[in-house]
Amino acid sequence: MARIGSLLVLLSLACSLTLCIGDDESNYGGNRGNLSPGFYSSSCPKAEEIVKSVVAQAVARETRMAASLMRLHFHDCFVQGCDGSLLLDTSGSIVTEKSSNPNSRSARGFEVVDQIKAALENECPGTVSCADVLTLAARDSSVLTGGPSWMVPLGRRDSTTASLSGSNNNIPAPNNTFNTILSRFTNQGLDLTDLVALSGSHTIGFSRCTSFRQRLYNQSGNGSPDSTLEQSYAANLRQMCPRSGGDQNLSELDINSAGRFDNSYFKNLIENMGLLNSDQVLFSSNEESSELVKKYAEDQEEFFEQFAESMVKMGNISPLTGSSGEIRKNCRKVNS
Repeated sequence: MARIGSLLVLLSLACSLTLCIGDDESNYGGNRGNLSPGFYSSSCPKAEEIVKSVVAQAVARETRMAASLMRLHFHDCFVQGCDGSLLLDTSGSIVTEKSSNPNSRSARGFEVVDQIKAALENECPGTVSCADVLTLAARDSSVLTGGPSWMVPLGRRDSTTASLSGSNNNIPAPNNTFNTILSRFTNQGLDLTDLVALSGSHTIGFSRCTSFRQRLYNQSGNGSPDSTLEQSYAANLRQMCPRSGGDQNLSELDINSAGRFDNSYFKNLIENMGLLNSDQVLFSSNEESSELVKKYAEDQEEFFEQFAESMVKMGNISPLTGSSGEIRKNCRKVNS
Protein backbone atom coordinates (compact mmCIF):
# COMPACT_ATOMS: atom_id res chain seq x y z
CA MET A 1 0.00 0.00 0.00
CA ALA A 2 1.38 3.43 -0.93
CA ARG A 3 2.42 5.85 1.76
CA ILE A 4 -0.50 8.20 1.41
CA GLY A 5 -3.00 5.93 -0.30
CA SER A 6 -6.06 7.69 -1.53
CA LEU A 7 -4.50 11.14 -1.18
CA LEU A 8 -4.20 11.57 -4.93
CA VAL A 9 -7.89 10.96 -5.44
CA LEU A 10 -9.23 12.95 -2.49
CA LEU A 11 -6.44 15.46 -2.13
CA SER A 12 -8.81 18.35 -1.64
CA LEU A 13 -9.80 16.83 1.69
CA ALA A 14 -6.24 16.74 2.91
CA CYS A 15 -4.57 20.00 1.94
CA SER A 16 -2.90 20.23 5.33
CA LEU A 17 -0.55 17.42 4.31
CA THR A 18 2.92 18.30 3.07
CA LEU A 19 2.10 17.18 -0.48
CA CYS A 20 -0.20 20.18 -0.80
CA ILE A 21 1.96 22.97 0.58
CA GLY A 22 4.77 21.62 2.71
CA ASP A 23 5.86 23.29 5.93
CA ASP A 24 9.46 22.34 5.22
CA GLU A 25 10.74 24.02 2.06
CA SER A 26 13.42 21.36 1.72
CA ASN A 27 10.67 18.96 0.68
CA TYR A 28 9.90 21.02 -2.38
CA GLY A 29 13.11 22.41 -3.72
CA GLY A 30 13.24 25.50 -1.50
CA ASN A 31 12.61 29.02 -2.80
CA ARG A 32 8.90 28.44 -2.93
CA GLY A 33 8.27 31.92 -1.56
CA ASN A 34 4.67 32.63 -0.63
CA LEU A 35 2.99 30.07 -2.86
CA SER A 36 -0.32 28.68 -1.64
CA PRO A 37 -3.09 26.55 -3.20
CA GLY A 38 -5.62 29.18 -2.15
CA PHE A 39 -3.76 32.17 -3.57
CA TYR A 40 -6.59 33.16 -5.94
CA SER A 41 -9.50 32.14 -3.72
CA SER A 42 -10.60 35.76 -3.30
CA SER A 43 -9.06 37.55 -6.28
CA CYS A 44 -10.08 35.00 -8.95
CA PRO A 45 -12.05 32.13 -7.42
CA LYS A 46 -12.87 30.57 -10.80
CA ALA A 47 -9.25 30.52 -11.98
CA GLU A 48 -8.68 26.77 -11.67
CA GLU A 49 -12.08 26.00 -13.16
CA ILE A 50 -11.32 28.20 -16.18
CA VAL A 51 -7.91 26.61 -16.77
CA LYS A 52 -9.29 23.10 -16.53
CA SER A 53 -12.16 23.88 -18.90
CA VAL A 54 -9.89 25.18 -21.65
CA VAL A 55 -7.37 22.36 -21.20
CA ALA A 56 -10.19 19.79 -21.29
CA GLN A 57 -11.44 21.18 -24.59
CA ALA A 58 -7.93 21.14 -26.05
CA VAL A 59 -7.24 17.56 -24.94
CA ALA A 60 -10.63 16.44 -26.25
CA ARG A 61 -9.63 17.79 -29.66
CA GLU A 62 -6.17 16.23 -29.52
CA THR A 63 -5.06 13.88 -26.75
CA ARG A 64 -1.41 14.64 -27.53
CA MET A 65 -1.94 18.19 -26.24
CA ALA A 66 -1.83 16.93 -22.64
CA ALA A 67 1.79 15.84 -23.04
CA SER A 68 2.63 19.07 -24.88
CA LEU A 69 1.29 21.25 -22.06
CA MET A 70 3.08 19.22 -19.43
CA ARG A 71 6.32 19.59 -21.39
CA LEU A 72 5.92 23.38 -21.53
CA HIS A 73 5.82 23.49 -17.73
CA PHE A 74 8.95 21.34 -17.46
CA HIS A 75 10.89 23.39 -20.03
CA ASP A 76 9.80 26.61 -18.35
CA CYS A 77 10.82 25.60 -14.83
CA PHE A 78 14.31 24.45 -15.85
CA VAL A 79 15.16 27.93 -17.16
CA GLN A 80 15.14 30.80 -14.63
CA GLY A 81 12.62 28.88 -12.52
CA CYS A 82 8.87 28.57 -13.08
CA ASP A 83 8.33 32.11 -14.35
CA GLY A 84 6.64 31.80 -17.74
CA SER A 85 9.80 32.89 -19.57
CA LEU A 86 9.31 30.15 -22.18
CA LEU A 87 6.12 31.83 -23.37
CA LEU A 88 7.77 35.13 -24.37
CA ASP A 89 8.23 35.84 -28.07
CA THR A 90 11.30 37.65 -29.38
CA SER A 91 10.83 41.38 -28.88
CA GLY A 92 13.24 44.20 -28.15
CA SER A 93 16.01 42.84 -25.92
CA ILE A 94 14.20 39.51 -25.42
CA VAL A 95 15.35 36.52 -27.48
CA THR A 96 12.73 33.81 -27.20
CA GLU A 97 13.46 30.45 -25.60
CA LYS A 98 11.16 28.92 -28.22
CA SER A 99 14.09 28.93 -30.68
CA SER A 100 16.40 26.85 -28.45
CA ASN A 101 17.45 23.35 -29.44
CA PRO A 102 15.05 21.65 -26.98
CA ASN A 103 12.08 23.78 -28.10
CA SER A 104 12.52 24.62 -31.78
CA ARG A 105 9.94 22.83 -33.94
CA SER A 106 8.85 20.72 -30.98
CA ALA A 107 7.45 22.89 -28.17
CA ARG A 108 3.72 23.31 -28.76
CA GLY A 109 0.54 24.27 -26.97
CA PHE A 110 1.16 28.02 -26.92
CA GLU A 111 -2.22 28.70 -28.52
CA VAL A 112 -3.94 26.81 -25.72
CA VAL A 113 -2.09 28.93 -23.17
CA ASP A 114 -3.26 32.01 -25.06
CA GLN A 115 -6.87 30.79 -24.84
CA ILE A 116 -6.56 30.16 -21.11
CA LYS A 117 -5.02 33.56 -20.49
CA ALA A 118 -7.70 35.35 -22.54
CA ALA A 119 -10.44 33.63 -20.53
CA LEU A 120 -8.75 34.54 -17.24
CA GLU A 121 -8.25 38.16 -18.30
CA ASN A 122 -11.95 38.34 -19.12
CA GLU A 123 -12.87 36.97 -15.69
CA CYS A 124 -10.30 38.74 -13.52
CA PRO A 125 -7.94 41.09 -15.40
CA GLY A 126 -4.30 41.32 -14.38
CA THR A 127 -4.59 38.69 -11.66
CA VAL A 128 -3.46 35.21 -12.70
CA SER A 129 0.10 34.81 -13.95
CA CYS A 130 1.14 32.93 -17.05
CA ALA A 131 3.53 30.92 -14.87
CA ASP A 132 0.59 29.70 -12.80
CA VAL A 133 -1.35 28.93 -15.98
CA LEU A 134 1.43 26.55 -17.07
CA THR A 135 1.53 24.91 -13.63
CA LEU A 136 -2.23 24.35 -13.48
CA ALA A 137 -2.40 23.17 -17.09
CA ALA A 138 0.25 20.53 -16.36
CA ARG A 139 -1.77 19.18 -13.41
CA ASP A 140 -4.99 19.16 -15.43
CA SER A 141 -3.24 17.38 -18.31
CA SER A 142 -2.32 14.58 -15.94
CA VAL A 143 -5.84 14.25 -14.59
CA LEU A 144 -7.52 14.37 -18.01
CA THR A 145 -5.42 11.46 -19.28
CA GLY A 146 -6.02 9.28 -16.22
CA GLY A 147 -3.09 10.35 -14.07
CA PRO A 148 -2.88 11.72 -10.53
CA SER A 149 -4.16 15.02 -9.23
CA TRP A 150 -2.57 17.29 -6.65
CA MET A 151 -3.08 20.63 -4.98
CA VAL A 152 -1.06 23.25 -6.89
CA PRO A 153 0.65 25.96 -4.81
CA LEU A 154 -0.06 29.24 -6.63
CA GLY A 155 1.13 32.83 -6.57
CA ARG A 156 3.97 32.80 -9.10
CA ARG A 157 4.61 35.96 -11.05
CA ASP A 158 5.89 36.32 -14.58
CA SER A 159 9.43 37.15 -15.65
CA THR A 160 10.27 40.13 -17.81
CA THR A 161 13.24 38.30 -19.33
CA ALA A 162 13.99 35.05 -21.15
CA SER A 163 17.19 33.02 -21.46
CA LEU A 164 17.97 31.29 -24.74
CA SER A 165 21.31 30.08 -23.36
CA GLY A 166 19.61 28.72 -20.25
CA SER A 167 17.16 26.81 -22.39
CA ASN A 168 19.97 25.32 -24.46
CA ASN A 169 22.10 24.40 -21.45
CA ASN A 170 19.71 23.48 -18.63
CA ILE A 171 17.17 21.17 -20.24
CA PRO A 172 18.28 17.51 -20.58
CA ALA A 173 18.63 16.27 -24.16
CA PRO A 174 17.32 12.91 -25.46
CA ASN A 175 20.83 11.53 -26.00
CA ASN A 176 22.44 12.76 -22.79
CA THR A 177 24.14 10.24 -20.52
CA PHE A 178 22.49 9.32 -17.22
CA ASN A 179 25.01 11.37 -15.23
CA THR A 180 24.44 14.45 -17.38
CA ILE A 181 20.67 14.16 -17.01
CA LEU A 182 20.91 13.69 -13.26
CA SER A 183 23.23 16.68 -12.90
CA ARG A 184 20.76 18.88 -14.76
CA PHE A 185 18.06 17.80 -12.33
CA THR A 186 20.20 18.29 -9.24
CA ASN A 187 21.15 21.74 -10.49
CA GLN A 188 17.46 22.58 -10.10
CA GLY A 189 17.21 21.16 -6.59
CA LEU A 190 15.66 17.90 -7.79
CA ASP A 191 17.04 14.47 -6.96
CA LEU A 192 17.26 11.02 -8.53
CA THR A 193 13.79 10.03 -7.32
CA ASP A 194 12.34 13.16 -8.93
CA LEU A 195 14.20 12.35 -12.15
CA VAL A 196 12.72 8.87 -12.43
CA ALA A 197 9.21 9.86 -11.36
CA LEU A 198 9.02 12.92 -13.60
CA SER A 199 10.37 10.95 -16.55
CA GLY A 200 7.23 8.86 -16.14
CA SER A 201 5.36 11.69 -17.84
CA HIS A 202 6.64 10.04 -21.02
CA THR A 203 3.80 7.59 -20.57
CA ILE A 204 1.89 10.06 -22.77
CA GLY A 205 2.88 11.89 -25.92
CA PHE A 206 5.16 11.48 -28.90
CA SER A 207 8.73 12.22 -29.93
CA ARG A 208 10.26 13.19 -33.25
CA CYS A 209 12.51 10.89 -35.26
CA THR A 210 15.38 13.35 -34.88
CA SER A 211 15.31 12.76 -31.11
CA PHE A 212 15.95 9.01 -31.29
CA ARG A 213 17.57 8.40 -34.71
CA GLN A 214 21.03 8.15 -33.14
CA ARG A 215 19.91 5.09 -31.13
CA LEU A 216 18.80 3.33 -34.30
CA TYR A 217 21.90 3.85 -36.42
CA ASN A 218 24.91 5.36 -34.66
CA GLN A 219 24.59 5.39 -30.89
CA SER A 220 28.27 5.53 -30.01
CA GLY A 221 29.68 7.07 -33.17
CA ASN A 222 30.76 3.71 -34.61
CA GLY A 223 27.83 3.15 -36.97
CA SER A 224 26.13 0.67 -34.66
CA PRO A 225 22.67 0.90 -33.03
CA ASP A 226 22.11 1.09 -29.30
CA SER A 227 22.61 -2.43 -27.92
CA THR A 228 20.10 -1.79 -25.13
CA LEU A 229 17.24 -1.27 -27.61
CA GLU A 230 15.01 -4.32 -28.08
CA GLN A 231 15.61 -5.57 -31.63
CA SER A 232 12.07 -6.01 -32.93
CA TYR A 233 11.08 -2.63 -31.47
CA ALA A 234 14.14 -1.07 -33.14
CA ALA A 235 13.17 -2.62 -36.48
CA ASN A 236 9.69 -1.11 -36.27
CA LEU A 237 11.14 2.29 -35.39
CA ARG A 238 13.47 2.20 -38.40
CA GLN A 239 10.46 1.85 -40.69
CA MET A 240 9.20 5.29 -39.67
CA CYS A 241 12.55 6.89 -38.83
CA PRO A 242 15.00 6.44 -41.75
CA ARG A 243 18.71 7.11 -41.57
CA SER A 244 18.11 10.44 -43.29
CA GLY A 245 14.95 12.45 -43.80
CA GLY A 246 11.70 12.19 -41.87
CA ASP A 247 13.00 14.29 -38.99
CA GLN A 248 9.50 15.31 -37.93
CA ASN A 249 8.00 11.80 -38.07
CA LEU A 250 6.46 10.94 -34.71
CA SER A 251 6.61 7.84 -32.57
CA GLU A 252 4.82 7.13 -29.30
CA LEU A 253 6.94 7.63 -26.19
CA ASP A 254 4.96 4.77 -24.62
CA ILE A 255 4.19 2.17 -27.26
CA ASN A 256 1.41 0.64 -25.14
CA SER A 257 -0.59 3.68 -24.01
CA ALA A 258 0.52 6.96 -25.55
CA GLY A 259 -2.80 8.60 -24.69
CA ARG A 260 -3.24 7.22 -21.17
CA PHE A 261 -1.28 8.26 -18.11
CA ASP A 262 -0.25 5.05 -16.37
CA ASN A 263 2.86 3.11 -15.36
CA SER A 264 3.40 1.16 -18.59
CA TYR A 265 6.30 3.48 -19.45
CA PHE A 266 8.33 1.81 -16.69
CA LYS A 267 7.32 -1.66 -17.85
CA ASN A 268 8.62 -0.73 -21.29
CA LEU A 269 12.00 0.25 -19.85
CA ILE A 270 12.37 -3.16 -18.22
CA GLU A 271 11.71 -4.70 -21.66
CA ASN A 272 14.36 -2.41 -23.22
CA MET A 273 11.62 -0.58 -25.12
CA GLY A 274 12.15 2.98 -23.96
CA LEU A 275 12.01 5.26 -26.99
CA LEU A 276 14.62 7.83 -26.02
CA ASN A 277 18.11 7.16 -24.74
CA SER A 278 17.25 9.46 -21.82
CA ASP A 279 14.41 7.06 -20.99
CA GLN A 280 16.28 3.76 -21.26
CA VAL A 281 19.32 4.89 -19.24
CA LEU A 282 17.06 5.12 -16.19
CA PHE A 283 16.98 1.32 -16.22
CA SER A 284 20.29 0.41 -17.82
CA SER A 285 22.82 2.86 -16.36
CA ASN A 286 22.23 3.22 -12.62
CA GLU A 287 21.30 0.66 -9.97
CA GLU A 288 19.31 3.02 -7.74
CA SER A 289 17.40 4.38 -10.71
CA SER A 290 16.77 0.86 -11.99
CA GLU A 291 15.22 -0.14 -8.66
CA LEU A 292 12.86 2.82 -8.82
CA VAL A 293 11.85 1.84 -12.36
CA LYS A 294 11.01 -1.64 -11.11
CA LYS A 295 9.06 -0.23 -8.16
CA TYR A 296 6.93 2.03 -10.32
CA ALA A 297 6.40 -0.73 -12.89
CA GLU A 298 4.99 -2.94 -10.13
CA ASP A 299 2.99 -0.30 -8.24
CA GLN A 300 1.14 2.36 -10.20
CA GLU A 301 -0.20 4.00 -7.06
CA GLU A 302 3.35 4.43 -5.77
CA PHE A 303 4.33 6.05 -9.07
CA PHE A 304 1.31 8.36 -9.05
CA GLU A 305 2.02 9.48 -5.51
CA GLN A 306 5.68 10.24 -6.20
CA PHE A 307 4.89 11.90 -9.53
CA ALA A 308 2.48 14.29 -7.81
CA GLU A 309 5.03 15.09 -5.11
CA SER A 310 7.80 15.65 -7.65
CA MET A 311 5.58 17.86 -9.81
CA VAL A 312 4.89 20.10 -6.82
CA LYS A 313 8.61 20.18 -6.09
CA MET A 314 9.49 21.09 -9.68
CA GLY A 315 6.75 23.72 -9.76
CA ASN A 316 8.39 25.43 -6.79
CA ILE A 317 11.74 26.03 -8.50
CA SER A 318 12.70 29.69 -7.96
CA PRO A 319 9.30 31.33 -8.37
CA LEU A 320 8.95 35.09 -8.61
CA THR A 321 6.64 36.25 -5.83
CA GLY A 322 5.62 39.44 -4.05
CA SER A 323 6.67 42.45 -6.08
CA SER A 324 9.14 40.57 -8.29
CA GLY A 325 8.29 40.23 -11.95
CA GLU A 326 4.81 41.09 -13.17
CA ILE A 327 1.43 39.63 -14.13
CA ARG A 328 1.49 39.67 -17.91
CA LYS A 329 -1.66 40.63 -19.76
CA ASN A 330 -0.47 38.65 -22.78
CA CYS A 331 1.73 35.61 -22.09
CA ARG A 332 3.78 36.25 -25.23
CA LYS A 333 5.06 39.69 -24.27
CA VAL A 334 5.95 41.76 -21.24
CA ASN A 335 3.61 44.54 -20.21
CA SER A 336 4.41 47.85 -21.86
